[in-house]
Amino acid sequence: MEVANESTAKKPKRLTSVVWNHFERVKKANICYAVCVHCNKKLSGSSNSGTTHLRNHLMRCLKRSNYDVSQLLAVKRRKKENTLTIANISYDEGQRKEDYMKPTIVKYEQDQRKDEAFNLGSSWFDPERSRLDLARMIILHGYPLAMVEQVGFKVFVKNMQPLFDVVHNSTIELSCVEIYMKEKQRIYDILSKLQGRINLAIEMWSSPENSKYVCLTAHYVDDEWKLQKKILNFLTLDSSHTEDMLSDVIIKCLMDWDIDCKLFAMTFDDCSTNDDIVSRIKDQVSESRPRLSNGQLLDVRSAAHVLNSIAQDAIEALQVVIQKIRGSVKYVKSSQSILGKFNEIAQQQGIDNHKIVVLDYPIRWNSTYMMLETAVEYRNVFHHLPELDPDFALSDEEWERASSIVSYLKLLIEIINVFSSNKCPTANIYFPEICHVHIQLIEWCKSSDAFLSSLATKMKAKFDKYWSKCSLALAVAAILDPRFKMKLVEYYYSQIYGSTALERIKEASDGIKELFNAYSICSTLIDQGSALPGSSLPSSSNDTRDRLKGFDKFLHETSQSQTAISDLEKYLDEPVFPRNCDFNILNWWRVHTPRYPILSMMARDVLGTPMSTVAQEFAFNAGGRMLDSNQSSPPPDTQQALICTRDWLRTQSDDATPSSSHYALPLYVEAN
Repeated sequence: MEVANESTAKKPKRLTSVVWNHFERVKKANICYAVCVHCNKKLSGSSNSGTTHLRNHLMRCLKRSNYDVSQLLAVKRRKKENTLTIANISYDEGQRKEDYMKPTIVKYEQDQRKDEAFNLGSSWFDPERSRLDLARMIILHGYPLAMVEQVGFKVFVKNMQPLFDVVHNSTIELSCVEIYMKEKQRIYDILSKLQGRINLAIEMWSSPENSKYVCLTAHYVDDEWKLQKKILNFLTLDSSHTEDMLSDVIIKCLMDWDIDCKLFAMTFDDCSTNDDIVSRIKDQVSESRPRLSNGQLLDVRSAAHVLNSIAQDAIEALQVVIQKIRGSVKYVKSSQSILGKFNEIAQQQGIDNHKIVVLDYPIRWNSTYMMLETAVEYRNVFHHLPELDPDFALSDEEWERASSIVSYLKLLIEIINVFSSNKCPTANIYFPEICHVHIQLIEWCKSSDAFLSSLATKMKAKFDKYWSKCSLALAVAAILDPRFKMKLVEYYYSQIYGSTALERIKEASDGIKELFNAYSICSTLIDQGSALPGSSLPSSSNDTRDRLKGFDKFLHETSQSQTAISDLEKYLDEPVFPRNCDFNILNWWRVHTPRYPILSMMARDVLGTPMSTVAQEFAFNAGGRMLDSNQSSPPPDTQQALICTRDWLRTQSDDATPSSSHYALPLYVEAN
C-alpha cells in the first residue's frame, strides 16, 4: 500500500505500549494512522482509539508470523535512545547476539492444534499457551510459584516477548490447578480402563515445619506390560489427625479414584504400622477382590525400610566407636601437614593409600559406612599416629567390632542399591536378596562375641516381624519368575528352615494355588459375562441371590474341567527358563499370555506389587522423607496439585513419544 507524501507524525507523548513495536504512526491531513510494518495495512492511530484494535490485528496478521520477532524489536529499539526498564533494571541491547540457535521442531499439543509443528522463530504469539507453558515449567521443575513476582524474571520475559503480560502469583497458581484437574481426569481414565489390578504404596512424609503428610502411589502393569506408577494423592495430615484415622483417609482416596474394587495389595513403608489400620482397609475391600483366605497378600511392608531400620540398629550399637573414629578422622583432616604425615605412615605400613579417609554425614548412614570402611583399612596408621588424642584411640576389640559392623552394613547397602537403582523393580527381584539377608542374620546370631550376637539378635527380631508378614508375597512373586519357579523357594527355605523346610515350602505352594484358584473363578465369571475384565469378584449385597455367593467357588472346585488348574501345573512342570542378564520378566509374560491366560493375569498383578517404597535419593536417609521449603509452602490443595502433576508430567516427558490425548505436556523439542 502506498504511503507516499506522508510525513512521520510528531508524537505529542511517548508511545509506551509494546504494540507500537509493530506499527509506524503517521499523520495525513490532521488524521493519525497506525501502519503495520508487516503488511502495510492502515489502522486508526489516534490517541483516542486506544491499542486494542492494533493488538487484534497483530494476532491475525499472517505476514507477521513469518517475520523474525527479534529483528522487529531491534528496529524499534534503534529508534529509541532509552532501553527497556523495569523497576530500575535495564536490559542492554548491545549484549544481544544477532543470531541465535533455533530448535528444529517443537511439538506442542493443545486442544485445538494437537499435532501442529511450528518454528519458534516464526511462530505467532499465543498468550494463553504461554501462560500454560509457564505453569507447566513451574510444575515440572519444582520452581516456587513466587518466581513470577521476581523482578529478574519479569525483565527476562519482557525482553524475550514484550507481548506477554507477566501474571501474578495467584493467577499462575490457578493455572497450575487447571492443569492438575485435566491431568487428573486423564489418569482417572487410564486407571478405569486398566485390565489388571492396582497396588497402592503408602508413604509418610514430613516438612521442616513438622507437618505430616501421606503419599499414595498406584503401581500397576499396564496393558502393554510396562510397569507404571502414579502419585494419586499427597495429603496434609492436620494436627488433630490420629493414626487410626489413616485408614479412613486411604479408603476415601481409593473411592474417590474409584479403584477400591481394583486393589490387589498395599505396601506400607513402616513395619510398625498399626495392624488395625490394615484390618479396617481389608474389611472395606476384601469382599471384592481375589485374595488368599488369610489376606496375607494384601498387607506388604517395604523391604528397603526394614533393611534401613536394622542398619540403624547396627550404627546405634557402635555409636561410641563411631564417635572415636569420627574424631580421629577430623584430626587427620585438620591440616595438610597432619594428613601428609598420615599418608607417610601408611606407606611405611605397606598400605595402599588409594582410598582417602572421609568424614561422614550422620544423617546419611551409607556415608558413615564409608568412613568406617576406610578407617578400618587404616587401622594401623591411626595406631601409630603419636599426636592423636588418646580419647580417640580404639582398643583391638573395638576395631574388630567396627570391622564386623562394616561387613554387616556392606551387605545391606549392596541389597538396598539393588532395590532402589532398579529401573523396573518388579516384585520377583526381592525374594533372593531378602533370603540372603535372612541367612546372614542367622549366622551373625551365632557370633562368639556377646556384643555382636546380641546386636544380631535384635536385628533379626525386627527382620522376623517383616518376614512373617511378607514372606509369602515374596515367595509367590519368585515362583512367577520362570527362571526360578518353586526351585528357588526350595533352595533358600532348606537353608533358612532346615528340618522344617518342607512345611514352609508347602505353605508357599498352597498359597500360589489358592490365589490361582481365585483368579480362575474370576476368569469363569468373565467368560460367563457376569464380570468385566479388570473388575473384581462380585461383592456382597442385600439381593436374595447373594445366598449363592459360594456356589461359583463350589462349581469351580468340583468341575470336571481341569483347564484352569492345568494352567498353573503346566507352568510349574515345565523346565525353568535359562538365567541371563538381559531377561525381561514382563516381556516374557506378555509373550506367553496365550499359553498361560489365567496365570499371566495373576502374574501381572503380583509382579506389579511394590515390595519396597524407597526411592534412590532417600535410600540411606536416616531422617526419613522430607519436603523442601518450596514444596511445603503452598496451601494443602495447591501442594497436592503441584506434587501429583509434577509426577505425571515427568512420566510423560520420559516417554519416547508423548501422549497425544491431552494438552498439558512439557514442551518437547526434537533435535537433528
